Amino acid sequence: MKPRPFKLERMPLMAMAVVSLLAGMWAALLRLGWILPAGGVNLPAAHGPLMVSGFLGTLISLERAVAIGGPWAYAAPALTGAGALALIAGVPGPAGPVLIVLGSLAFVLAFVPILRQQTELFTVAMVLGAVAWTIGNARWLEGAPIPGIVFWWMGFLVLTIMGERLELSRLRGPSRRATPAFALTAALFLGGLMLSTYSPRAGLTLVGAGMLGFAAWLVLFDVARRTMRLGGLPKFIAVNLMFGAFWLGLAGAMRIVFPVALDFFQYDAILHAVFLGFVFSMIFAHAPIIFPAVMGHALAFRRLYYLHVIALELSLALRIGGDLLGSAPAWHWGGTLNVATLIMFLADTAYGIACTQGVAAESQYAGRSEPASTISR
Repeated sequence: MKPRPFKLERMPLMAMAVVSLLAGMWAALLRLGWILPAGGVNLPAAHGPLMVSGFLGTLISLERAVAIGGPWAYAAPALTGAGALALIAGVPGPAGPVLIVLGSLAFVLAFVPILRQQTELFTVAMVLGAVAWTIGNARWLEGAPIPGIVFWWMGFLVLTIMGERLELSRLRGPSRRATPAFALTAALFLGGLMLSTYSPRAGLTLVGAGMLGFAAWLVLFDVARRTMRLGGLPKFIAVNLMFGAFWLGLAGAMRIVFPVALDFFQYDAILHAVFLGFVFSMIFAHAPIIFPAVMGHALAFRRLYYLHVIALELSLALRIGGDLLGSAPAWHWGGTLNVATLIMFLADTAYGIACTQGVAAESQYAGRSEPASTISR
């Protein structure tokens, strides 16, 4: 079977997301204390915006633009990607934040036709996630410190991912309790975000309860409960989802137990339980699906991918364990291994793409008709 060509017109947008990820990882190493060149740019201060908006925001909005199909939908990833590049280049003034705010606004507007066609709980959850992202970005543009806005960014990612999981569970006939449980949990989470501005203790407790509720929802109602018993890609996705649920639940519990004013280690533990443990577990799970959808090229699932999954779990356990014990060496080496894990993920994905092309070419030569994306080694 002849391998499908890449959607070359989407390559610049995907490249901006990957460059943001690489720069965000470089910034992470600087924050961890490694002596590395920074090109005169204050990359450590841009670590959060690069990872949340430059990489994840661009990637998620690109995936949504592909689903919508209209050229105008690509404004969101183009703007956030350009904003991230401005941060990396050290462009003076508010150019980077302004572009990222405009990109998140464009992402909210991209949901208007979706809501008109399908006003369902999962679409509402995703659009509210986009609104939370925009609020966080706007407050960042105003000069608010990152710790004061980071839970709005969490809201973007948590609501987006959970909305997608609800949509998938709905297609497979969820329990009658799944939808009301999701609605209640989302209300707790969103109510906590809004209340946190006026009453941080009560608001952040509700945010933590919402994260715990979403973690429980994944365990009790997500289709991963059934696909865990299967092999290949379905099991791989389910394993990652369960890991993600664990880290999200742990983050929620820590947010409830810890004081409002977090110390350095408590802050690090909550942030990376969500942004690395939950979010990247979901990215690992869906990369073999997202990449073909966005780039128009198959990506074979391979058991090799479990290596970066195991590496993430172990390195994150070391880092967050160090946070909870107040151990700077464990935090340092756990964080360093987190970066190494993401590099491993990129390398494994590139290897999977290369193998998919090779298998497709071999299949064409041998006269076979199986799509390469179904082959697992």
